[in-house]
Amino acid sequence: MFICFLALFSLDVFQPGLGFWQIALGLFIHNIPALVLSVVLLISWKYEIVGGIGFIFAGVFYIVMLLGHFEWYMLSWILTISGPAFLVGVLFFASWFQKKNNV
Repeated sequence: MFICFLALFSLDVFQPGLGFWQIALGLFIHNIPALVLSVVLLISWKYEIVGGIGFIFAGVFYIVMLLGHFEWYMLSWILTISGPAFLVGVLFFASWFQKKNNV
């Protein structure tokens, strides 16, 4: 659901006057984070540690990207994007830890 939420932000590409290839390129560029996290998710279904590291890294990466031009209203952006990424990462770590202790 988090990856689908990120993909929704790419819908701002559709604007009057843009050609097919401009829209296709815009969709691809806007969906790079969702595509990367989709690959991480596919790997994480087998190896939970990858999901823990990948999603937490994605949350930290987003925060670092915003720090270059930080304004106080961006705190809500950080909570909206990085918060779910951290939660998913922690849940993957919990699953990995539980699986590791049961073996």
